[in-house]
Amino acid sequence: MQPTPASASASTTSASGTAPSPQLPGGDREIESLEEFDEVAASGSLAGCRVQAIDLTARTSALRACVATGAVFLGCPMEQDAVDAMRAAGALVFPPVPGLPFDPYRGLLYTPEELFAGLSDGGYEATPDAGAYAWFQETKADGDVFSSMLRAIHDDSISDALDELLVSARVVGVMGGHAMARGTAEYEGAARLGRSLARAGFTVATGGGPGAMEAANLGAYASVFRDEMLDEALELLAKAPSFSPSIAEWARAAFDVRERWPSGGASVGIPTWFYGHEPPNAFATHLAKYFANATREDGLLARSNAGVIFLPGAAGTLQEIFDAATPNYYESRGEPAPMILVNHDHWTNHLPAWPLLQALARGRTMESRIALVDKVEDAPATLASLPTD
Repeated sequence: MQPTPASASASTTSASGTAPSPQLPGGDREIESLEEFDEVAASGSLAGCRVQAIDLTARTSALRACVATGAVFLGCPMEQDAVDAMRAAGALVFPPVPGLPFDPYRGLLYTPEELFAGLSDGGYEATPDAGAYAWFQETKADGDVFSSMLRAIHDDSISDALDELLVSARVVGVMGGHAMARGTAEYEGAARLGRSLARAGFTVATGGGPGAMEAANLGAYASVFRDEMLDEALELLAKAPSFSPSIAEWARAAFDVRERWPSGGASVGIPTWFYGHEPPNAFATHLAKYFANATREDGLLARSNAGVIFLPGAAGTLQEIFDAATPNYYESRGEPAPMILVNHDHWTNHLPAWPLLQALARGRTMESRIALVDKVEDAPATLASLPTD
């Protein structure tokens, strides 16, 4: 399958449908699609609007006809006449940055099709995802404040789009190791967990990478199909069990499943270019990919407002347990969110996080909101049994 790039002017959607256009304090409006721009410009005023990453080269007449006091244009291609007119009318115009493999001002999250565009013709190395990682490797240590600024703007834009996507959503985070291979019982269990959560009305959010993360996103994708679909998809995916040694073969297997069963259930993946050896997975329908891993980690856990389920993992998953435990301990985000650890032996003997988590929670509100289960299939019922407020 040849993934095609997602349109930069696609409408903003939530995990459960179409989200309203975001309104900023004071009534200012964010405009993130060409259709939305045409609707607002028809009123004759763009005053106070924030227009993000929309190609306006064919809208010079419409721009010149609008009041633009206080408007801000972020990375919108325009004819020079339009740029001059907007600045003269009192708008700020931040032009596109040439030569970048990503758009720092983007208004929407990524899609798998967008990040993997070009996969079939040129392999993974030809994709925008690989291009952004290569740029990051070249610039992350060169001390150039401009590159640092571009990464920061990009990541803030992604956070803004993620907040818009998840407004009013009940989000359950699923954490686990990237090394969990397709074709294993553990991978199947994580997929069934994702399906159960999605069918219960939750938005599944993961770290957006391979292994347990992909499995949970796959389960959410499969939630709208008959049960047999997941069994068949697992069998097909097992032919390419890991992203190593070939990311391209691993990704193509996922796109083959998506092509056979299009329009699956929505879920969120929040990966990072910091771990460039881990590609994003194709089953998270919305991908919030960051350059800064710390921002990505904290953002994923902070948005998991309905709880977090921790599957067996190594250092990364262990870090996430205590990244989640700290705000629960201090209640810095309000009422503690449920935390469920899966696999008694893993979290008490192999990596004994559970005894420490118990000791940390003792006597605090979070004590009644943590649980350890031995089987992944017990996690959804346990989550439902824990208090949330």
